[in-house]
Amino acid sequence: MDMTEDEKSDSYRVTAGELRQFIERFERLDAEKKELADQQKEIMAEAKARGYDTKVIRKVIALRKRDKDDIAEEEAVLEMYKEALGM
Repeated sequence: MDMTEDEKSDSYRVTAGELRQFIERFERLDAEKKELADQQKEIMAEAKARGYDTKVIRKVIALRKRDKDDIAEEEAVLEMYKEALGM
């Protein structure tokens, strides 16, 4: 059964409306992401102004996200490599 031109047009409009909703939802999330990133930059700027090393803060944040066993294993391998190189 073929669709009439009106049915095709209605189907397209519904699809276009749904597509627009997806895009607008994504764009809102993008705006929220930018706002959060700006807030994170402000936090780091404040920490830096108070004398903290932001590079080290970022490393600590990354470590806190990782599994403790993975960290311990990596540190053990790092120590072994340093010893091998006489460091």
